Order: sequence, then C-alpha cells, then structure tokens
Amino acid sequence: MTALLSAEGVTAATRDGRCLVKDVSLTLSAGELVGLIGPNGAGKTTLLKVLAGLRPCRSGQVLWQQQPLLRLPPAVRAQRIGYLEQRPQVHWPCSVRQVVALARLPFGDAGSATGRAAVDAALATTGMGALAGLPFQPLSEGEKLQVHLARLLAGQPAAILADEPTAALDPARQLQVMAQLRAESRRGLAVLAVLHDLTLAARYCDRLLLLHHGETVAEGPVAEVLTAERLAAVYGVDGHHDAASGSVICRLPVTG
Repeated sequence: MTALLSAEGVTAATRDGRCLVKDVSLTLSAGELVGLIGPNGAGKTTLLKVLAGLRPCRSGQVLWQQQPLLRLPPAVRAQRIGYLEQRPQVHWPCSVRQVVALARLPFGDAGSATGRAAVDAALATTGMGALAGLPFQPLSEGEKLQVHLARLLAGQPAAILADEPTAALDPARQLQVMAQLRAESRRGLAVLAVLHDLTLAARYCDRLLLLHHGETVAEGPVAEVLTAERLAAVYGVDGHHDAASGSVICRLPVTG
C-alpha cells in the first residue's frame, strides 16, 4: 500500500506545557481504514488535528508523501486531506447543497461544471440528494452529519480524518457512516477515524491505534490490540473481542 500521511515521533502540548500526545508515530496508507481508539482524554482529537495540520507539534513531524505537511500551501492541504471535526457547526443560513459545496472552495471551482459534478456525486453517495435544496439548520443531527460527510467527499480528498463520525447517531446511521468510510478506503483513500464504539472499530477497521494518556499502547490488527488485558488496563473493564461476530463485549469488573 502507498503511504500518504504519517506522523513521526509527534509530541503536542498545551501552552502551559501539559503534554497531550507524546512520541506517537503512525502511517496511513491508501486503501485502509484505521481506527484511533482510547478513553476520554487519551489525546485522540489532538493527534487528529496535528495530522490535519491544524495544530502544531512540539517535536516530531507530520509528512505527506514523505514531504513535511506544513510546507504545503493551506489550499493544497485542504485539497488532499478531508477533516471532519466533532459535531461540526454551520452558523449562517445555507442550503444543504451550499454546505456541501464549501468543499470546493480550495479548488476555486464551486460554480463550475466540475465543482457541481463533485457536489452532485457526494450528495448521491451519502443519500442526501433529495435534501439538497432544503435549509441545513432544521435538519436532524444525524442528517447534518451526513451532509458534512457529503461535504468531505465533495472535496475528493486522498485522505480522510474523521473525529467521532458516529457520535450521537442512531444504530442504523452509525452503520451507514462506517460502511461509507470503509467503502471510501476501498476506493483507495486513506481513512483514520476516532471511535469510542469498540464494536464498530472491530467490525470495520483494518487496524487500530490505541492511545492512553497521550501515548501509544498498541497498534496493529484488531485481534492484537483488543486483548482482554488491554481492555482492563486502558478502559478498566472486563472484556473480550469476539472474532466470530466482530463484537467487543465489556462489563464493569466485579469488586468487593
């Protein structure tokens, strides 16, 4: 597989020096969906923003196809990397189509035939075509997220970084979003998704990166990362990965 985006020994900290991510390395290749997992406060969002070029790192570096990411002009970075933040917001009145068309701004072709075709394709792929002319703000949270996913795809990026793309969605929409991200990876994109649902991570991801307190605990195939010992040590639960069903079964440990 072709390596697209990589972090080499990345460390990121707050302005007062509190370390959020410490010496993390990761390579994202075309054709794979990688799950970034870990408990709250593990450093997942911070790492995602560093990889997107939205947050500086104190040490280490991020590379795009073996070249320093931050040497690329911002518009070029926006063309190559699609970033979906947690619960993205739109604060002005727009139609669904106008929100999706924002992805074409780095290309400067939102009003051209090429730009319109990319927007149409993204709306169709995510099942949002029927809502294209509707105002964005009254939509449900699940519909809004799918519109933002369409926006992401309309930019035709080579890599996708998605921060909790299934948060606050009902089970059917969670499965739809994960299936879409997996399908994009199979089309040749590199996809990294922050996930709290370990069963979704186990069922859809090719490999996992497990963070805890900002450090890498494990990285590799699902079965090698989601061991009972690591679930206990990192999440504080008794659990196991059922390879046959793809489910991760967890319960609080019995005490006393």
